[in-house]
Amino acid sequence: MKNISTLVLAGMLLVNVSCQESEFATSYPNPSKISETTVEKQFTGVLYSNREYVLPGYTHYFTTLRTSLNPYTQATGTLSQSGRYVPGSAGVENVWYGYYNMMAQYRELQKVYASKPAEQQAGLKIFMLAAPIYVYDHTQRIVDVHGSIPFSQAGMLSTNGGDYAGSVAKFDTAEEIYTFMLDDLKRIATELNSITLNAGYQKAFQTQDFLNKGDIMAWKRYANSLRLRLLNRVSDVQSFKARVNTEMAEILGNAATYPIVETNAQNIQVNVYDINTDINSKGFREGLASDGWYGNTAGKAMIDHMNANKDPRLPILFEPGANAAGKYNGIDPMATEAVQTAQFNAGQVAIYNRYTLSHNEFFPGVLINAPQMNLIKAEHYLRSGNDAAAKTAYETAITQSVEFYNNILSITNARGITGSVIPTPATPASVAAYIAGEGVNWSKATTPAQKLSLIATQKWLHYNVVQPYENWADIRRLDMPVLNFQTDNANAQTLPPSRWTIPGNEITYNAANYAAVRASDNLKTRVFWDVK
Repeated sequence: MKNISTLVLAGMLLVNVSCQESEFATSYPNPSKISETTVEKQFTGVLYSNREYVLPGYTHYFTTLRTSLNPYTQATGTLSQSGRYVPGSAGVENVWYGYYNMMAQYRELQKVYASKPAEQQAGLKIFMLAAPIYVYDHTQRIVDVHGSIPFSQAGMLSTNGGDYAGSVAKFDTAEEIYTFMLDDLKRIATELNSITLNAGYQKAFQTQDFLNKGDIMAWKRYANSLRLRLLNRVSDVQSFKARVNTEMAEILGNAATYPIVETNAQNIQVNVYDINTDINSKGFREGLASDGWYGNTAGKAMIDHMNANKDPRLPILFEPGANAAGKYNGIDPMATEAVQTAQFNAGQVAIYNRYTLSHNEFFPGVLINAPQMNLIKAEHYLRSGNDAAAKTAYETAITQSVEFYNNILSITNARGITGSVIPTPATPASVAAYIAGEGVNWSKATTPAQKLSLIATQKWLHYNVVQPYENWADIRRLDMPVLNFQTDNANAQTLPPSRWTIPGNEITYNAANYAAVRASDNLKTRVFWDVK
């Protein structure tokens, strides 16, 4: 088997596509089984190729998130077993392969586009502006867990005419990749403001774009929201600070030129319309809830915070243990495995609400949402000394987070779950009381550090198991909220890692290029933005 970052799939999308979601299964067949492509259909190939890492699916949640990111953030209960802080190789490689599968589709898109005459390229330009936004979104995810990765030369085997030796990809540094993406996203955001499409290309874009349905304004919001997320991630890195301050202020101060996601109606997500197509969340149930005690249990810190502050999201996100008399209890990460197991077996531990999450086959594939953007705004305004704007963004984010989960609950198709009832949506009054409460109230925090802690905690609560990569990245970057972990003295990795290591397959088949990053490829080396 060749190194994953070099390979390109042999087949691409070719069929005529209907814009009816109910016909997705026949309109978008497996890209690996199609031998020809076009720019329009190859664009869909990019979106389609990693759909199982956008929509909550079995492989991603069960093999990767269950044993790594979710327990590292204590979004789920942490089982006190030896080796629990070492990411499973299969789960890491699955994510790696999913990313480079998408990258291969993207390189083929670039290749096909480059083969077109200038007149056609002009009409097809929208596909080449939208596709990299999506690719960079997932590139940030991979960089944030691995650090340096093959990027600028990755997936070029088809472009290079099958020359394997000439297509082995170098590793780009995380800083280089972030810089490139920020530069290119700014270019894309500018070009999207001036692009015009004739009726034919507009229809083709609407047909092929199952993410934003051909809505150019949505792609503008996606580009600028992603820019904000990238900029905020590097806000503590000295070499990026000037750029962060300037560009975040420019984006947030000019909504007409640089629109971002402001409301939940504008969220960037893959919506499920027909669960009998490939675009569904059927795998969420087995991925999150099949290993009931480890993958789906509540962590003590999160539950305790929600209990203490009467969080209106608590009954929407969690359900009490079967024998807990309606009380929400979480797994204590400092307890022994025997104590944890006994607590779970006694039916005392809360689990994620099955109506809202795991059994909800219409759960969307979440990419960027309004609560996330407002929490990023709150951070920026706090850094800038604008306390009033930070407070407004912080409180807006909480309100929107509750609305977000109310909306998710409203589309569930789960029914008749034994031992559980459909939760009642949170009310505006409960949200207002929560925001005014002692442990959440912005005005009760008297220092910037205390206010940043409030923001970080709301990120943690909002992201939970739904946005695990964002959750782990922000916890590592901010060192907030402070979470306690039991030391695993029986293993060399005694606490949660700072990053994932490069999968063994890549090391074996890309040895010469891997040598450049070998020294930093360990679980303890921080990603460059993790400077606190």
